Amino acid sequence: MKLTSQYQPHFQIVQAPQPEHRVYYTIRHLTRFRYSRPISESSMEVRMQPRNEALQRSLKFHLTTEPESQILTYTDYLENTVHHFNVPGKHAQLTITAEATVENASLPPLPDALPSSAWDVLDTPAIHDEFLDMLLPSYFARPGAMLHQFKAEQGIQRLDDPLSTMLELKRIIYNAFAYMPHSTRVDSPIEDALTTRRGVCQDFVHITIALVRDLGIPCRYVSGYLFHRREDHDRSEEDATHAWLEAWLPALGWVGFDPTNNLIASERHIRTAIGRDYNDVPPTRGVFRGVADSQLDVGVRVAPAEAPIPQDEELLPVMVWSPPDPDEDNLNQQQQQQQQ
Repeated sequence: MKLTSQYQPHFQIVQAPQPEHRVYYTIRHLTRFRYSRPISESSMEVRMQPRNEALQRSLKFHLTTEPESQILTYTDYLENTVHHFNVPGKHAQLTITAEATVENASLPPLPDALPSSAWDVLDTPAIHDEFLDMLLPSYFARPGAMLHQFKAEQGIQRLDDPLSTMLELKRIIYNAFAYMPHSTRVDSPIEDALTTRRGVCQDFVHITIALVRDLGIPCRYVSGYLFHRREDHDRSEEDATHAWLEAWLPALGWVGFDPTNNLIASERHIRTAIGRDYNDVPPTRGVFRGVADSQLDVGVRVAPAEAPIPQDEELLPVMVWSPPDPDEDNLNQQQQQQQQ
């Protein structure tokens, strides 16, 4: 963003550094919904195609469904690619397979800190107007009494500059919460994780976003994948989608922070969609029509481009989620997958 001249004396906007090197990944994301009895129809939106941006290029993407369907595509207002389809006939299983090849570039390390005048930039009306959507509370990233209690307990406040504040907040979330797969649900409010002090990446990101926006820093949710290496000791699930957040910082632009793994987002983070929170960018969102129990199996494999592509049986089952028994008075049942 280019600031008007009346704001430039507060802080000098510098050109972003050029990437150092590039890496290539292949991604295979398999999603399978199984129903206890045949259902009459499925409708689904899918956000799995990696974004095309300055530091990331989606070189190849292919999406298929079984039963076969006509897949349509649109781009939303944040330039996320959304595929959608409808399966009108009876079926007892729906399988969605997404395959991608991605090129990612890395940047030099961030500075240790920004000048304190960066706060002056963030407090200007121009910044507030430009990033209003990413400053206001959203569906899942909404402050409440428990969040304010956590904020006071941890002594969370503005530090000398916004970058130092983000680095400290990332560390606080990482240390305050235990990572435990399936400890929350896809629609869990942040109060669930705040109560038990455990959750998954989706929970940690929502809590962090709510805190960051409360400090006056524009912040957005990022849905995607993380390439795991043994030497990194990531605590998030290797065979699942991932989520982190980006904060807009003067002179740096959007910077990614991964509170689940206490990381700055790097070339290992592959971005598929951005939004105000998970509600804007779930990997799958859909409904089915029928009276049936459903079970979700998800398998994800991110590997260097030269690695062999796994077969379906190598990917599933990895994560299993069964929603509550359907309400027979409401035949349209929601079906989504949580980000681990």
